[in-house]
Amino acid sequence: MGTMWGIYTFPLATFGFVVLFMFILDSIWSLLQACRAILAPLFIPNEETSLSKKYGPWALITGSTDGIGKAYAQELAKRGINVVLVSRNEKRLENTAREIEEKYFVKTKIIVADFSLGKKAVDTVKDAVGILPINILVNNVGKQYEYPMYLTEVAEKEIFDIININICAVTLMCRAFINDMRDRGRGAIVNVSSGSELQPLPLMTVYAATKAYVKSFTAALRYEYGGHGITIQHLAPMFINTKMNSFSKRLQKNNFFVPDAEEYARYAVMTLGKIDESSGYWTHGIQTFFTKFLPAWIRMYIGAHMNLSFRKDYFEEKASTNNNSIKKIEVE
Repeated sequence: MGTMWGIYTFPLATFGFVVLFMFILDSIWSLLQACRAILAPLFIPNEETSLSKKYGPWALITGSTDGIGKAYAQELAKRGINVVLVSRNEKRLENTAREIEEKYFVKTKIIVADFSLGKKAVDTVKDAVGILPINILVNNVGKQYEYPMYLTEVAEKEIFDIININICAVTLMCRAFINDMRDRGRGAIVNVSSGSELQPLPLMTVYAATKAYVKSFTAALRYEYGGHGITIQHLAPMFINTKMNSFSKRLQKNNFFVPDAEEYARYAVMTLGKIDESSGYWTHGIQTFFTKFLPAWIRMYIGAHMNLSFRKDYFEEKASTNNNSIKKIEVE
């Protein structure tokens, strides 16, 4: 028995060493890519080709009247890119377009579309775009739970909306525009996911599962079309101070790990064309790097604990708001 074990010891040890070496090498490479993406534009500005020269003058951003989408559109406009803004609220689209035109002197176009309608919304966007060449497509539109919930607490319509918006929209929007990019021999697609994709996430079960889809879909799409001069990037931000995370006051304050949308987008746009897989923000990259060291079941346990804590925040804030309303009525 001892002799037999001795025969297998060396090959097993060698295999383990190779696996460990490849993991460390991949981690170091990801870290170096992140450092280059963040530091190069700051210290070697002439090294980087402008996005408009590399991809073209027009970008389309979904979910572009708030949060990451609006901030990302502004960052592209700051670099001289004309932007097509897509959202379901026409008034907010008009306000955002006016703000961008007045501040950055670029052209804008607005398209009203509700991606919970699935293919109908994508057809609306495609028809409205017409012959306008979309050189950069940013699939940012997404839907989150109102607060961390158990599956049976989530309304059926809410579940279908989350799936339609988070999965169907990104899939069909890529399908609608990628052939044009391939024919032109250049273009960029940015699919915005979430750090929730890193593990199954209790109390945000459906949402996290849709983001895991985005990660897998984007990687496979890159294999299919990356050889045609198309950049296909996957962004997976951690927590950002936006309305989407308003279920906890702790996520509504900027700090080292929780930037606002403007700060996040400033870094995320810097990574376009340099890193295919990124958190989009340097402190989020640190979080992702160390998160991946943990087994998936530990990540899931930690995620569940965090969501239970955020759920408690939500109900405490709701109770406080209700009490204040009652007191106000009594005073009046």
